[in-house]
Amino acid sequence: MAEKTQINFRKTCTCPDSHINCLTAEEWIKGQVAIWEFYYEGRDIRDKDIHPAVFPIALPKKCIELFTHKGELVLDPFVGIGTTLIAARDLERNAVGFDLNQRYVDFTNKRLTQSNMSLFAENTKQIAICDDAINIPKYLNEETVSLCITSPPYANMLNHERLNKSLRSDLRANKHYKKVQQYSNNPRDLGTMRLKEYIDALADIYKGILPLLKRKAHCVINVNDLWENNRRYPTHCYIIEAMEKIGYELRNIIIWDKRNLVNKVG
Repeated sequence: MAEKTQINFRKTCTCPDSHINCLTAEEWIKGQVAIWEFYYEGRDIRDKDIHPAVFPIALPKKCIELFTHKGELVLDPFVGIGTTLIAARDLERNAVGFDLNQRYVDFTNKRLTQSNMSLFAENTKQIAICDDAINIPKYLNEETVSLCITSPPYANMLNHERLNKSLRSDLRANKHYKKVQQYSNNPRDLGTMRLKEYIDALADIYKGILPLLKRKAHCVINVNDLWENNRRYPTHCYIIEAMEKIGYELRNIIIWDKRNLVNKVG
């Protein structure tokens, strides 16, 4: 049986307990706009040979700023190559991430070792664990997580030839075009599942995570809708429905505006 992870989850800032973050009122209001746009920075990993579904550090960083205090605990159930953990370190938050793939966990730990750590961040931990997300309750105590944020595998979308818009037009000859780039062949990998099986598995994972969340904690899921056989599947709607059935409450839907990424670096 896995031992509980020894990691701080209490805020270390001096903000009032009634506040949900360390932002000023003006900064908080700006964060309420429901369309977000992000840009890549030099530390971002954009090579899809390293991981087939990358996203900028700025995405989890914004969510961490909005929904946590310094010192609190962030959870990423599908940590991939550790982008959420890098963002947490930057912002002096503790964080734990899980992934089925040991290769990704090793890459995350290497990335954390190479990243610059400020004097204040030395008082926090960012930990990557190789295990099935269904087992997360074995590692964390109840009511310790302030923010659960992740970008889960998008069902079996990556098990098809890559045809997304960011690899068309003048970039059609890109090495990733028409390439199958799935995460693994592990039957427990959500990235191998058909949509119905995927939604059920995701719900089982988040049902186990719910008791780990503090009162008034937040849960953010970054997900794409799917296209298969010329049919659109509104995956976000299915996930919302499944999450509400197991006890979560929908508070907002944010649109990620990727127009600055399409046909260039997306």
